[in-house]
Amino acid sequence: MPRGRDMATEVRRNDDAGRYEILVDGAVAGFTEIKPRDGVLIMPHTLVDDAYSGQGLAKTLVTGALDDIRERGERIKPVCSYIRSFLEKNPSYTDLVA
Repeated sequence: MPRGRDMATEVRRNDDAGRYEILVDGAVAGFTEIKPRDGVLIMPHTLVDDAYSGQGLAKTLVTGALDDIRERGERIKPVCSYIRSFLEKNPSYTDLVA
């Protein structure tokens, strides 16, 4: 499996599955769930497949998801512990919290 700079990554929103996904060389390597409730996206869970651990994909995934959410003018309720920790370390995203 390619590592580091050899990987082609993409973050995409998959509304049918209720999540943002990170793809590595076209394969889904992880996701963060989104559940729309009362005009807010609840974000309960983030997962990166063990085969891709240690490559910074969770950070790439959450950054891409939050950037897209901001662009869409949406707000979030971060339930996922990883996203809450990410927001503490990246306060420029806290304006997205409802």
